[in-house]
Amino acid sequence: MRIDLPGGPYTLREPVTWPVVERPAASRVVYAAAHVVADPLGDNTPGSPAAVDWDVTLLFRRHLWSHGLRVADAMDTAQRNMGLDWEATRTLIRRSAAEAKDFGDPATLVACGAGTDHAPEAATLDAITAAYAEQLATVQEAGAGVIVMASRQLARIATGPQDYRRVYDRLFELADRPVILHWLGPMFDPNLAGYWGSPDIPAATDSLLDLIHANAALVDGVKVSLLDEHHEVRLRAALPPGVRLYTGDDFNYPSLIRSGSHALLGIFDAIAPAASAALQVLDAAEAACDESGRDRLLAAYDEILAPTVPLSRKIFEAPTYHYKTGIVFLAWLNGHQDAFTMVNGAQAARSLTHLAEVFRLADQAGLLADQELAVHRMRALLAVHGL
Repeated sequence: MRIDLPGGPYTLREPVTWPVVERPAASRVVYAAAHVVADPLGDNTPGSPAAVDWDVTLLFRRHLWSHGLRVADAMDTAQRNMGLDWEATRTLIRRSAAEAKDFGDPATLVACGAGTDHAPEAATLDAITAAYAEQLATVQEAGAGVIVMASRQLARIATGPQDYRRVYDRLFELADRPVILHWLGPMFDPNLAGYWGSPDIPAATDSLLDLIHANAALVDGVKVSLLDEHHEVRLRAALPPGVRLYTGDDFNYPSLIRSGSHALLGIFDAIAPAASAALQVLDAAEAACDESGRDRLLAAYDEILAPTVPLSRKIFEAPTYHYKTGIVFLAWLNGHQDAFTMVNGAQAARSLTHLAEVFRLADQAGLLADQELAVHRMRALLAVHGL
């Protein structure tokens, strides 16, 4: 099959059929951060309240669970701080947790972000703590796991590590189960520069580690999105026993997961079939009794994920925070939603040439589920742009 793309004619590869997964991965805890599906007839112009197609949004979560992945919801992939207002977020948390019951325990299968974005004017540590507490209660009442999201408001007013410690210590007291902490680098959100009390990454890391070591029994893990593989490996080694490092590195995830990181990744929204297949192979590798069998399986793991890395690096290229556009674009190409539209009008955040390259790289990774549908939709998008 052939299509004329802005970069020239492109012939699609042979289609890939991914294996059906019968159980979640055993060797790693893996979350796919999930996007929301906008109502194509809703007013999702920039600044408007989010109009969400709830039925299709929940169907997509079922797709992720069916591949044996957990779901990280109400996170930046779902456009927190970029169009998903608190009313829609609260609904998403409750409905996602309720939907998870068809697959098992919501507290295991879905973890939701608790932040302070509904209180943008919070200007004191007490006000920020109160905002966190409200969202934390919403997540816990829904029965989901808790991800304590990095707070723009706290980053704005904190004067040093002691302010983070004061807020987070109080949140640990309010949590009814261990939580996942969240370190989102400024490439994902420039408003979070200097998080944990310093723009110096080693100093910020020391601050985070002090907090975790003082509260190890209350921390499930920490999700790190700094796009720095060496830093993540060092941080992982310094965590207390039982505290997981969830990689949020959408550039280096294959090697980081292979070497011991767990995962909480936006790219797994788009590459769920390949990610799931690779994790099953990794399980087999780590259970292998002989070295040659282990090496063969690890090579197969690498072979599955290697073609997904150029795709992920394209989707997450600078400005990285617009990666959601590529995620939703692929969901549309793959038939998970009927319209390429996003809350806050974010479908316009990437160029046509960018999206055409995402199409090409997704095909090369074997991640166009129905090539005829994907080509039809890509041609329709090109036609809208006069091509």
